[in-house]
Amino acid sequence: MFQDLTHSNISKFQVSEFILMGFPGIHPWQHWLSLPLALLYLLALTANILILIIINQEATLHQPMYFFLGLAVVDMGLATTIMPKILAILWFSAKAISLPECFAQMYVIHCFVVMESGIFVCMAIDRYVAICKPLRYPAIVTDSFVVKATVFMALRNSLATIPVPVLAAQRHYCSQNQIEHCLCSNLGVTSLSCDDRTINSVYQLLLAWTLMGSDLALIFLSYVLILHSVLKLNSAEAASKALSTCTSHLILILFFYTVIVVISITHSAAITLPLVPVLLNVLHNVIPPALNPIVYALKNKELRHGLYKALKLNIKSN
Repeated sequence: MFQDLTHSNISKFQVSEFILMGFPGIHPWQHWLSLPLALLYLLALTANILILIIINQEATLHQPMYFFLGLAVVDMGLATTIMPKILAILWFSAKAISLPECFAQMYVIHCFVVMESGIFVCMAIDRYVAICKPLRYPAIVTDSFVVKATVFMALRNSLATIPVPVLAAQRHYCSQNQIEHCLCSNLGVTSLSCDDRTINSVYQLLLAWTLMGSDLALIFLSYVLILHSVLKLNSAEAASKALSTCTSHLILILFFYTVIVVISITHSAAITLPLVPVLLNVLHNVIPPALNPIVYALKNKELRHGLYKALKLNIKSN
């Protein structure tokens, strides 16, 4: 009877906050990671703000800049969602986070990640139209098209990710409250629950396959059609020029989805080497925001001209 009462008291207990422990296995010296992470975060903010300024000032920049404008905003939002808290953990040991804050962070991370995936789809479709149907490009990729695509992606991603924190909040957290992570990941948080979390794992998998999977399939289809169209060109120079307009997109897309796949695979080895998925998860949320504007600016002629002009550099680019 005493054991039943004890079990009943434990089951009724609900933790009031989670403790983000940081990087598992390297707690004594994890603060040394704060410097490179802070520099990456500063680079991400500076580069994306500079891109926004250039796009705002240069009226000559063509239509795809609208999509990259959205990518810059999402990148800054994603990095800002996690980096201040991570740096607070590493610098000031501010590891506590309330349950509502944790679930809110979980939602924003998921929303921004799938939003970035959706933007890559729009960019791939834009390149398909520009290369395969160049004469119809002005009629297809209009301001109205951009607005409709933005609204659709915003609604799709913001609504589809709501169940992730809602389902996590419905779990009962009665014993452990220490999360071996730097951020509130869905799997990391729900692993602490005292009840069944199967529905959380199922929805996470469903979300990945329906949203990210369909996005990746559309991107793959777009570039297959682009490649097929380019191979039909008689001029090698024209084919090279057409493909060069896609390289920046391909670099960003390959990095984005490759890291997601690697994170998913390494989660299976989390028991033996938990640091790897945690570190990859953090880097995946801060490296693309710092890398995207640099890669895109280097490969885009209009952006390079705008960058030189903004920095007052009298340099001609090819």
